Amino acid sequence: MAGLRAFAAAASLSMLFVLSPATAQTPPTESIQIGLSTDAISITAGFSGADLTIFGSLENPDPLIARQGRYDVVVVLEGPPRPVVVRRKDRVLGVWINLDSETFENVPVSYSVATTRPLQDIAEPAKYKQLSLGAQNLYLKPADETDSPATIQEFTAALRERKAATGLYSENVGGVQFLSQNLFRATVRLAPNVPVGTHKARAFLFKSGMFVKESSAQLEIRKSGFEQSVFRVAHDYSFLYGVFAVSLAMLTGWLGRIIFRKD
Repeated sequence: MAGLRAFAAAASLSMLFVLSPATAQTPPTESIQIGLSTDAISITAGFSGADLTIFGSLENPDPLIARQGRYDVVVVLEGPPRPVVVRRKDRVLGVWINLDSETFENVPVSYSVATTRPLQDIAEPAKYKQLSLGAQNLYLKPADETDSPATIQEFTAALRERKAATGLYSENVGGVQFLSQNLFRATVRLAPNVPVGTHKARAFLFKSGMFVKESSAQLEIRKSGFEQSVFRVAHDYSFLYGVFAVSLAMLTGWLGRIIFRKD
């Protein structure tokens, strides 16, 4: 009996030694990395927009899936979040006035997307909702969630439409191109009115329509030259800046009155 127990223990041990190497050979999961050529961009008052190039790579890609073109990448450059007030104007007694408004919290000021293919061809819409990926899928949180769903939906659609009209929310289909099986390049648009502050570049990897991994990096956009000096003074010494601006306006008006005065 003791001999049988010893044989069984030895057999179990040998099975462990046989099975362990197979477990260790499990292929690693794919991942994605992105890199920016610079972590800061300086813009001037004459900035008219530009294209920002972001490079990235896939780690541990499946060669067969890569050859079949079943990897997709979506790259997003998301601006700093800020509160936004959306107002609706109505005509009352022949005059356009603001009647209703809705405040949204932590809205990305800008949102540029670049994709390998149209979003509807990459994954199911529910997946984008889950990831809050794409301008139409961003969750825009209202400050007052007790408002009626219809009102919130109306103002949310108006906010997205306004952002797109000003160029702050944009989509570049085909803006992500694979340079090899594991290297890619993405081009996202910086609007002329791109806000200053810390922007976040995010890359999403999809495999055969399934989300795999995400990677991110930060980019600082700031003003340069005289504009930067005025911007810094206005924020660091707001009261003195206000007094100076009002005084300058009064002085300009007084000088204009003297110069163009009719005797």
